[in-house]
Amino acid sequence: MKEIALILAAGKGTRMKSDLIKVLHPILGKPMLQWSIDAARQAGLQPWVVVGHQEDNVRAALAGQDIRFVRQSEARGTGHAVLCAIDALPSEGTLLVFFGDTPLFRGETLQQLVQFHSDNLATFLTSKVAEPASYGRLIRDSEGRAHKIVEASEATPEELAVNEINTGASVFDIAWLKTQLPSFQPHAPKNEIYLTDALERAADEGRAGAMILTDNQEAEGVNDRWNLAEASKILQRRILRKHAFNGVSFEDPDSNSIEADVCIEQDTFIGRGVILKGQTSIGKNSRVEAYSCIEDCRIDSGVHIREYSHCFQAVVSSGAVIGPFARLREKSDIRSSARIGNFVEVKKTIVEEGAKANHLTYLGDAYIGAKANIGAGTITCNYDGFSKNQTSIGNGAFIGSNSALVAPVRIGDGAIVGAGATIVKDVPSDSIAVARGEQKHFDGAAIRFRNKRRKE
Repeated sequence: MKEIALILAAGKGTRMKSDLIKVLHPILGKPMLQWSIDAARQAGLQPWVVVGHQEDNVRAALAGQDIRFVRQSEARGTGHAVLCAIDALPSEGTLLVFFGDTPLFRGETLQQLVQFHSDNLATFLTSKVAEPASYGRLIRDSEGRAHKIVEASEATPEELAVNEINTGASVFDIAWLKTQLPSFQPHAPKNEIYLTDALERAADEGRAGAMILTDNQEAEGVNDRWNLAEASKILQRRILRKHAFNGVSFEDPDSNSIEADVCIEQDTFIGRGVILKGQTSIGKNSRVEAYSCIEDCRIDSGVHIREYSHCFQAVVSSGAVIGPFARLREKSDIRSSARIGNFVEVKKTIVEEGAKANHLTYLGDAYIGAKANIGAGTITCNYDGFSKNQTSIGNGAFIGSNSALVAPVRIGDGAIVGAGATIVKDVPSDSIAVARGEQKHFDGAAIRFRNKRRKE
């Protein structure tokens, strides 16, 4: 038997005050809707998504995933959304229905709901709250069995006093639902078909159920930007707790932002204000100091990222030290025990084992050999106004401070470039290159200059 999760994602979400459909607003690196899809998969369910408003955008955001789409051409309620999928569903099996704007549901909760459903025809997930507000009320019979769900707009005063509400998640026997749903009648004044009507029909056959949620927070949906921020905070806390329980230390977890797909191995330390994004991975025994930002990077074991460093699409190998105030850009490859220091920017450059660039340097489109030493103020002049060119610096080479290496150019192994040099030709291995004008002294000129300025 197939177990399917039908995720409703066709609505506009007008309270978001956005040109972007609500379910595509990002939470910690992925669309809100993706959180619901991932929870369904964690529960062992095959995700189907009901689309309507901005259908093309939703499909594009989920491209490449094993997801089946169902189109709802007009918004006529939850029952109508499921009705749009009814003919495509298999002839038997279990169907879980919930919303794409409820990103806080855990996979284990959805799995428990399906197990609780057992051989019922319809089962709803409910929650007991202090303030039911406008939610549908779960009405039980005199023996405590689930009987029906009444929308607040249609409820009697006695029914409104009930504090057990519908969370929006429900499970059905597919074969039974196929026979019942087409006959559901629309409700005034919006002419909408309510999926909740299924509970009373199942109760009439003695096979209805309602599972009470243990963590009410999971059922909180996102309707506006404030809800979005609150959901992000809750999910962030879950991510941080997961890493902490796996052996990661946090200096101040309330200040960190760590996206869902980030991997961190044990005995790594994360400082205050650190941001980790995308497909970043960090190995064992590494240290990321305060206010650093790392996105789509591979950081190996034993790496030290010092304060205020920014890394994007870079690789940093074991034992390397980065920062403080360093910037690694795309395709930077910092190898074992290399050092990239303060106010150094690296782009599309390999920095071999033990090489150092400690201060105020730009290395772009370059190769830096093992144990080379790059002096403060050095730049690789990689752009000629039309194309990017390569600079190669050999093993053990020494580049003096304030040097300009005009690419394409090659500095040989063991070569020395004198401070202040502008290098436009290849430097042979083990040679010294000096490229600066002759120093001249004009005796007494400083005194004459000052006297002239005073008179002026």
